[in-house]
Amino acid sequence: MKSGHPPDRHHDHAGGSRQSGSHACHGHGPSPPAATDAVPGLTDPVCGMAVSDRSEHRHRHDGRSYYFCSAHCQARFAADPQGYLAPADAPSSAPGDGLAPGTIYTCPMHPEVRQDRPGDCPKCGMALEPELPVAEEGGDAELRDLSRRFWYTLPLTVAVTVLAMFGHRAGWPEIPRQSWLEMALATPVVLWAGWPFFRRCWQSVRHRSPNMWTLIGLGTGAAFVYSVAAAAAPWLFPPSFMSMGRVAVYFEAAAVIISLTLLGQVLELRARSQTSAAIRALLGLAPKTARRIRGDGSEEDVPLTHVHVGDLLRVRPGEKVPVDGVVTEGSSAVDESMLTGEPIPVGKRAGDRLIGATLNTNGALIMRSERVGAATMLAQIVQMVAQAQRSRAPMQRLADVVAGYFVLAVVGIAVLAFFGWGLFGPAPSWVHGLVNAVAVLIIACPCALGLATPMSIMVATGRGAALGVLFKDAAAIEHLRRVDTLIVDKTGTLTAGRPVFERVIAAGGHDENEVLRLAASVDQGSEHPLAAAIVAAARERGVPLQKVEGFESGTGIGVRGTVGGHAVALGSLTLMGQLGVDVSALAAAAESARASGASVMYLARDRRLAGLVAVSDPIKQSTPEALELLRRTGMRVVMATGDGLATARAVGRALQIEEIHGEVKPADKLALVERLQRDGRVVAMAGDGINDAPALAKADVGIAMGTGTDVAMHSAQVTLVKGDLRAIAVARALSVATVANMRQNLAFAFLYNALGIPIAAGVLYPLTGWLLSPMIAALAMSLSSVSVVGNALRLRAVRLGGLTGD
Repeated sequence: MKSGHPPDRHHDHAGGSRQSGSHACHGHGPSPPAATDAVPGLTDPVCGMAVSDRSEHRHRHDGRSYYFCSAHCQARFAADPQGYLAPADAPSSAPGDGLAPGTIYTCPMHPEVRQDRPGDCPKCGMALEPELPVAEEGGDAELRDLSRRFWYTLPLTVAVTVLAMFGHRAGWPEIPRQSWLEMALATPVVLWAGWPFFRRCWQSVRHRSPNMWTLIGLGTGAAFVYSVAAAAAPWLFPPSFMSMGRVAVYFEAAAVIISLTLLGQVLELRARSQTSAAIRALLGLAPKTARRIRGDGSEEDVPLTHVHVGDLLRVRPGEKVPVDGVVTEGSSAVDESMLTGEPIPVGKRAGDRLIGATLNTNGALIMRSERVGAATMLAQIVQMVAQAQRSRAPMQRLADVVAGYFVLAVVGIAVLAFFGWGLFGPAPSWVHGLVNAVAVLIIACPCALGLATPMSIMVATGRGAALGVLFKDAAAIEHLRRVDTLIVDKTGTLTAGRPVFERVIAAGGHDENEVLRLAASVDQGSEHPLAAAIVAAARERGVPLQKVEGFESGTGIGVRGTVGGHAVALGSLTLMGQLGVDVSALAAAAESARASGASVMYLARDRRLAGLVAVSDPIKQSTPEALELLRRTGMRVVMATGDGLATARAVGRALQIEEIHGEVKPADKLALVERLQRDGRVVAMAGDGINDAPALAKADVGIAMGTGTDVAMHSAQVTLVKGDLRAIAVARALSVATVANMRQNLAFAFLYNALGIPIAAGVLYPLTGWLLSPMIAALAMSLSSVSVVGNALRLRAVRLGGLTGD
């Protein structure tokens, strides 16, 4: 390419390339004409857009000219050219992985380990994985590599095993030659197929972090080196090592252990890949392309990664909204159910906001992009899920500490078994000592111990995401089950958070339609949510509106204007007092409306009372059921709202909430959380606004509504995407099930090792005559890890009730 780099190396991916989220070329609007006469293969090195060699935005670096779509991209390149020019030796993802250079890799068991290239974890030896998986399955290079090593060497393992078990009986080769033949068959298995395991073993020693691979490397390495020496120089060994006419060799044990370990890793990688299914499903929601409107009015389909902030995009009927933005032209109904859970499409017109990955149903829209790449709501949800999957539960900290000492203890037991059998065991004593020492090293599985909690967390966060519950970290999953007190905000949490027209009451001499017509007509000039509710109600009823003249808005008290030649005022008692309007005729009706939780506005025409309009924030349909589900679990529900006490009490009565705090400020909510915590309560706070953020952060578990503000979601540990309180009951049930699953995994891992290691050491031999073959030990070790992963995957089907429909 003329710019010297492939265009897809600098695209903005939600998963974390160096330019994640920075693809938004802030400050330039719709795509400039520079790309109109684009030269094939010539691309902007910053954003990857096709550009022309006649572009006015260019920069020379190391004797080569680079062209850009905008001054913003040119300035970014000039500030750091090497950041956008990939060196030839830069690490890159394997072909077909779908991962951008700059992708951060981390360890499933140790999320603090992070680097910009694939590799192995220096603490546990597990292969590092991308922080965010790709949308398509099948991109696991490690799985492909280990599968190839397993299948290519499996025939050799079978051959050496058959030869070792039956060759001497059938007399196929002569006994001395049999050892050489076994070595020839086993060497590719051990040295090529098992090479990744020996590399991890060496890393564990070098980093002083003993783990599963320390044991496997020591066990198979000892068996293989001993066998090579026995085959090549049998005269070096004492007679006690002789068995069936030759020095006993264990090539088949080393080969089978390697093959079984490979099989276990392949099965484990396949199972672990299923835990990322939720993220892949979220990534799959996003469209691959967007239809961009150029500066000259022409249109083109471009990859989603080429969309900039400020671009004008056309969304046709049946297409997905490409990125977050705002409607500039057109009207349509947009299905947002995939992100918000609302089944009814939402009407959109000029000025309304759009969420990327939602579905445009029946109208054509032109939108201006505002958030692209990692800044979109979809990308942020994906990042929250991934962050939670990588986080460490408090229960895991104990397992990590135990695992480190566990490996050292196993090595010590293996040494004791070797010398104990060699010095005191039956002939051939040292052969028995070697076999049992290798079996001890192989059967011990710190991997099962280490995977016990991460696998449960990964599956639980994926299951939660599918149900609209996003956990920010593993600690939230573990703590939520202990919550006994829930503080809820009113507006947007218990209620819809959107004013809805309730009713109109006419004064004597007026009718309701006339009152609504006047109120909606004068409110046409207002941007207040209450005004929008009144205007929408008039339009729904087919009430004709008149033009308002001389519109005036008084902050907090109401509006005034001239409608049809009459002076009309709509507002509070204060406004009516200023105008000298007597409202006593409707005082009782107004008080009744306020008692039910509604906001009341009086309407005056020519300074005489014409009627009143009541607008309320309705209780969500799901709220009563949600509170009943929570009460069944023994949870205490407390309402804390900034609204007036009368309105708060009206909502509290309707929902049977006994403890109500009204007219509270953000500091008051924070103080309420602290007071309950001092009383020994485990507190969860559910809210959706900026005013809830301090209390959300202070609570033992903060729960934000996904329909609320970004600040609230960033302050909370749990986000309910649909804003449905029933999801709290589901999240709590998932927390209980997840902690139980983690305990099952830990119990299994401890029990397995507590039984397996003594048997491998030969403790039962004096009583039963049983000895454990290293090959059986390897099979048991592999199955233990797979069993832990399999048990964790059961969380995908556990019955939770509530929103699951179980």
